[in-house]
Amino acid sequence: MTRIIAHRGSKGTHPENTLAAFKEAIRVGADGIELDIHLTKDKQLVVIHDETVDRTTDGVGEINQLTLKEIKKFDAGSWFDNNPIKQEIPTFDEVLELLVEEHFKGLLNIEIKTDHFQYVAIERKIVECLKSSEWLFDYMYSSFHFPSLERLLEFDNSKKFAYIVKDSDREVEKGLSASFIEGVHPNIQWVLKHLDELESIPKAIRPWAINNKELLELCLNHHLSGIHTDFPENALYLRDMIQNKG
Repeated sequence: MTRIIAHRGSKGTHPENTLAAFKEAIRVGADGIELDIHLTKDKQLVVIHDETVDRTTDGVGEINQLTLKEIKKFDAGSWFDNNPIKQEIPTFDEVLELLVEEHFKGLLNIEIKTDHFQYVAIERKIVECLKSSEWLFDYMYSSFHFPSLERLLEFDNSKKFAYIVKDSDREVEKGLSASFIEGVHPNIQWVLKHLDELESIPKAIRPWAINNKELLELCLNHHLSGIHTDFPENALYLRDMIQNKG
């Protein structure tokens, strides 16, 4: 069964990478949740996609130049036109607490955002945080930055690793040939160019970001391991429809 992974939470219906977006993903029954992690100036793990707060908050500045106290002053939700709701940029700990409170038992896909800034020791900090407790949910690591995945392996070789790529055949091949990489997460454009090869690929393919009906059906009918979508409720409904027809 193709896993439906909520991309930055239910990003299409709630402000991305906020507790509200993750709670909605859990409410609709998403199989997994994807989130992005950066490191603040005072070495705190925070969940946000960009290297700056500019796009998704009412603040300005680079994450690595702001303290957690400064970042917590920004509103990360009122900008979202479809469903404005006041939210803070959450810490990674706060997200984990929410998953526990909501009894989440799916897959947490943790993207380490080191493709632009190589935050010192972020990989070790993430692993230490996760190993500090037992969780009802499973988790995996992913990144565009291959060296981050290699560093993560030094601290935790018990979980799955996925290499995120755009549509580069060379990068996909790098992921497929690395023994410790369980899956490749390509842009959907790469999938569309390699439809005839998908069944022969020995590793998991979980493309991003799949939001329209035609692409969802294509991925589901090709039985991909998973898809990342901004609208998990819609994707789950479509998957149920296809399974019921079968």
